Amino acid sequence: MTGGNCTQATEFSLVGFTEDPATQVILLLLFLLTYLVTILGNLGMITLIRASPLLHSPMYYFLGNLAFVNLCTSTIITPRILVGVLWRKKGMAYAGCMAQVFTFGLFAITECFLLATMAYDRYVAICHPLLYPLVMSPERCSRLVTGSYLLGLTNGVAQTIGMSSLFFCSSSSIDLFFCDISLLISLSTSDTTLSLILLRTSSSLLGVPSMLVVLVSYLAIISTILSISSTEGKRKAFSTCASHLTTVSTFYGALIFMYLIPRSDTSRGGDKWAALLYTVVTPMTNPLVYSLRNQEVKEAWRRLRKIK
Repeated sequence: MTGGNCTQATEFSLVGFTEDPATQVILLLLFLLTYLVTILGNLGMITLIRASPLLHSPMYYFLGNLAFVNLCTSTIITPRILVGVLWRKKGMAYAGCMAQVFTFGLFAITECFLLATMAYDRYVAICHPLLYPLVMSPERCSRLVTGSYLLGLTNGVAQTIGMSSLFFCSSSSIDLFFCDISLLISLSTSDTTLSLILLRTSSSLLGVPSMLVVLVSYLAIISTILSISSTEGKRKAFSTCASHLTTVSTFYGALIFMYLIPRSDTSRGGDKWAALLYTVVTPMTNPLVYSLRNQEVKEAWRRLRKIK
């Protein structure tokens, strides 16, 4: 099916949230506070990792890159939400929408593989500590991070190509706060076969394997923790793993809900909540979860404060 009697859209209308003025004020304050916490948390983590020699290790190298990705993800989504709520500006140009598709596709897959790399890093450190310096050498760590970005870039380019081949009527309205790939496909008036194949392939060949690496790594870690004789050691290890798994599960669970679970256009009521989890909530909570329970981060912060 082609465009028919309608003209190609030059702008999309992002419906997003409620029109009630009182509720919009509350949303504005919440999103502004969330964005500020996200910026401060992730920038603070990046700065601390770079400034403290105590944190110059593979684990924090990966964590610094995760903080950078979270910062970018939040920046391409949240400011646009604030503009929409504050000035009630719903329109987004076609070019801007495609830019969001590219950047989100890039950083979403990059984050998937960074999380998998971090889980594997913890697996080697806890389950095979004697092999850790050899397995997680600086060269290998650099290749793992570079590979994560390259896979993300490949996904971003592929999804943008798929979206640019679609036709949209000029009255296209997106019932979300950003240009989501799956919703754009459902809005298109042209053949969406290529775009659907690219989306499903990306989710199945990139998202699912990275999630399995995380799952298998943490199962092995938990198995090793169970062999610890110290009750206090078990408690601390389980507490740390539980907090990490909670944030990882939230991220992957929301992505699975959005892109892997088939559903009709009339059953997408949970899309906004799922999208909020992986675009707004997770980038804010990641630096908190990975730092508040980490004694090395706390010690590095104390040392920097003493120097100043």
